Amino acid sequence: MLLLLAAQTHAQTAIPIDTLHWEIEAQSYILESHKGENAVYLKGGSMKLKDRKFSNGTIEYDIHLKEAQSFPGVNFRVDEAGNNGEEWYIRPHLSGKPDANQTTPLVNGIAPWQLYFGPKYSFPYNYNFDDWTHVKLVIDNDRAQVFLDYSKEPNLSWNLLGDRNDGDVYITGGNRSGFHIANIKVDHTKPIIVNFNPKERKPIEGIVSSWKISDKFEEKRLDELEKLTRLISERSWKHTATVEEGVAANISRQVVRYDDNREANTVFAKIVIHSDTKQTKYFDFGYSDRVVALLNGKPIYRGTNRWRSRDYRYLGTIGLFDGIYLHLKKGKNELLMAVSEDFGGWLITGKFPDKNGITIEN
Repeated sequence: MLLLLAAQTHAQTAIPIDTLHWEIEAQSYILESHKGENAVYLKGGSMKLKDRKFSNGTIEYDIHLKEAQSFPGVNFRVDEAGNNGEEWYIRPHLSGKPDANQTTPLVNGIAPWQLYFGPKYSFPYNYNFDDWTHVKLVIDNDRAQVFLDYSKEPNLSWNLLGDRNDGDVYITGGNRSGFHIANIKVDHTKPIIVNFNPKERKPIEGIVSSWKISDKFEEKRLDELEKLTRLISERSWKHTATVEEGVAANISRQVVRYDDNREANTVFAKIVIHSDTKQTKYFDFGYSDRVVALLNGKPIYRGTNRWRSRDYRYLGTIGLFDGIYLHLKKGKNELLMAVSEDFGGWLITGKFPDKNGITIEN
């Protein structure tokens, strides 16, 4: 009994904020007293909890936010390479707006929030910039909840999409503005889920269910029009990306964007269309971040959908926001989408509103 009480007491005690317990990599940081608490001011970086892994339980902390663009949050179940796990963070500059925060899986080094967006993954909240904001995350296998400022009801419940393995815990964010954080607690005891009621998301009916994915290459090679045939013939096709959320295929589940070959930021996503006759078909599609469309080896479209590409508020989220007319020959046609990625989601989606006279080879 004494050992049990000691373990519970230890689990509920704030982890000291120092370099003995945390591996801090940041543009700058200061260990200091702030608003009556032992805190760290973290700017442009992250801090990793040393010598402890986490899968299920509770993560709590207090954070003093600035009303400035930054993305302070917590990553958990992060693998050894730091590329896969789960993430929840605050957008203090969007206080009160529907996307005042965000949850997303980390997929091979990319946080694809341009796919995982909307009320299923965020909620409006008016942040207090004059005092501490209390954050409590409850994680139980594939279920998670967040409670802000000691709320008795969860502000958000959602299903986790990554592995359930033990992993590292990171405190992240701050960017140029920085933030204070204090009273960090990581509790491994059995979590209590309260009124778990995740939001639903309506899938897009009739979209292409999967795409063949090539190996990656440098985007600038698409500018060499006379060499496109060679570029296509050099590709290998070992991967298939299937649609997630009923919305889009997440290329980063199949291809690692940020490896040793970081200059290679582009893949071909391919579907094969069998047409009964020579005909023209309209194709709705969406992508992130940039695309060049090729039909039977010929370029027919080029576009940009990255964050802030169209105006300063533009998010670059995925949807059927573009369209092209495909002049199909009778028989086999190959549609290639050369999709390039910067950050936020490596994505492709598409739909034929009228499928009469065509068959899509998956």
